[in-house]
Amino acid sequence: MHTTMNSPTPTPQPPISSVPADDKLGFDQVLDRLRQIVARLEQGNLPLEQALQAFEEGVQLSRAGSAILDAAELRVEALVRGEDGSEARQPLSPSSPSPSPSP
Repeated sequence: MHTTMNSPTPTPQPPISSVPADDKLGFDQVLDRLRQIVARLEQGNLPLEQALQAFEEGVQLSRAGSAILDAAELRVEALVRGEDGSEARQPLSPSSPSPSPSP
């Protein structure tokens, strides 16, 4: 007599992202979502497929955040450019003292 083992059918899991993919996210939203994903992955209890989906979403969000920062950098560079179009770019350095107000 041949017996078959019934394995439980996996229940469908909700999508990792609670934000629709076609919505534009701001940098703070991207960063918050990345933190959520990292926390879920660090718990170490996600099934492999869900962990891979979370990782994929994290990579996409990381790229989106990088693009947002690149665009912000371009805007800042345009704002500090001289009237004649010359580069007036001065890198910000945490070690450089800020100008003190004159008395």
